Amino acid sequence: MSIQNPETPFGPREVPKPFFENKWVQLIIAMIGMIMIANLQYAWTLFVPEVVKGLNSTKAAVQMGFSLFIAFESWGQPIAGYFMDRYSPRALLTVAALMIGIGWAGMGLVKSLGALYFLYSMAGVGAALIYSGSIASGVRWFEASKRGMASGLVAAAFGSGAALFIPFIAIILKKQGYNSAFVTTGVIQGIIALIAAQFMRFPAKPKTSSSSTAKAQVSASQRDFTTVEMFKTAHFWIIYLMFLFICTGGMIVTAQTKPFGTEAGIAASIIVTAATINTIANGAGRIIWGMISDKLGRYQTMFVAFTINAIAMALVPFIGHNAFMFVFIFALIMFTWGELYSLFPAVNADIFGTTYAATNYGFIYSAKGLSGIVGGFVAALVAQMSGWTPVFLTGAVMSLLAGLGALLLRSIPKPVPSGIKSGSSGFSSQA
Repeated sequence: MSIQNPETPFGPREVPKPFFENKWVQLIIAMIGMIMIANLQYAWTLFVPEVVKGLNSTKAAVQMGFSLFIAFESWGQPIAGYFMDRYSPRALLTVAALMIGIGWAGMGLVKSLGALYFLYSMAGVGAALIYSGSIASGVRWFEASKRGMASGLVAAAFGSGAALFIPFIAIILKKQGYNSAFVTTGVIQGIIALIAAQFMRFPAKPKTSSSSTAKAQVSASQRDFTTVEMFKTAHFWIIYLMFLFICTGGMIVTAQTKPFGTEAGIAASIIVTAATINTIANGAGRIIWGMISDKLGRYQTMFVAFTINAIAMALVPFIGHNAFMFVFIFALIMFTWGELYSLFPAVNADIFGTTYAATNYGFIYSAKGLSGIVGGFVAALVAQMSGWTPVFLTGAVMSLLAGLGALLLRSIPKPVPSGIKSGSSGFSSQA
């Protein structure tokens, strides 16, 4: 496996065959990669009660593993994006496939929390690479008019991919236990991801003269923000907090669906059904709300979706003990949550430009790491001490604040990069 030369898009042994230069083939490969890491986040809730018993631990301590996975998967995004831009995606994704396979399968063999934390964190690093590479592939292979569709489909594959595995996992959990469920699915995911990695390609960069390249770079620098410039804007911090707040609610549902359902007396079969529908609703929301935002506008769509999400979160402690409402309300939460992974990349590009979009969005996405800690470990600890009501009401308030943040973002003038006068608006890019 060769390292990509910064001056050429592919090494001498990586020139893709014509079949693999087809953008739709690459889109499918990217989606397969995303499906293979979906379980790591969205099927975890099924394992929690069993792992608590198996390791003779507490719910909060076990959920720290989930928090660590989210932290490494999200905080690794800026670094993953940096390497994806410079080196062979095939080589990096091969390593990533091994990490997710060994990490997830290995959790079925561990006897201590420390080992669980290490392996789940390893899987998180691998997931960061696959997520970054898959999103980058979806964006790069498609022209601007279809990039939203492509990135939405790739993101939806991550959001809904676990639906293919959850019924299978539930059967293994019931018949053979969580150890076998981890090992079996880990091996399958790792092998399929490894195969997909061998065919992942990024498109060749168009050849341009040095003079035209220089002009393009100057033009980009006049309108796009570097990461440092982005950090200096009020817009970035508003977006970061919005992402953090709305993401936390989804992390609570992702990590706590089974623990809450078990304590609420919901039948195990209903919980599995809810977990499956959650992943489908999550993926559907990424596509449907993205399409709505093309008509309604990004900020208006965020306000509507996040407000509905807040209402649904607030209702969980009061109506979530009914089996039908348990399935419905959690599905509604996920349907009005998953679109953040479609809308925020678009808002990032709208405000800060596309030249540094991958790196800039990586830092926005890193807020997911803190959300994972709050939604996993902290939420479990609060539920353990005070019950589920404060957990879901806090999540509701955060979702509502995210919706109000969208209105605030819409009301303030767009910033400009350093060195460009802000014009009559009088708003500086410095915050």
